[in-house]
Amino acid sequence: MIDLNHIDDLARRLSGLVPPGLRESREEMQENFKAVLQSGLSRLDLVTREEFDVQRAVLLRTREKLEQLQGVVADLEARLAADDAGAGKPTN
Repeated sequence: MIDLNHIDDLARRLSGLVPPGLRESREEMQENFKAVLQSGLSRLDLVTREEFDVQRAVLLRTREKLEQLQGVVADLEARLAADDAGAGKPTN
């Protein structure tokens, strides 16, 4: 979910940029700015920080597992190469 405090702060900043002659409708403009910002942001395909952190943790665990499996495959390939080299030699 989007932090409404940030939207409120941005709406306040935008209403602060209104020329002095229009200041009497400042609160109304601030609410309109806030509504437009919320509407625009809700249409974006955003994830929460919590969802992002969960996916990041999953990715890190997956990367660690991949590196571990790559090590296992390298060991097995080395053993296989050693066995193949040893099989070509005559036995005494």
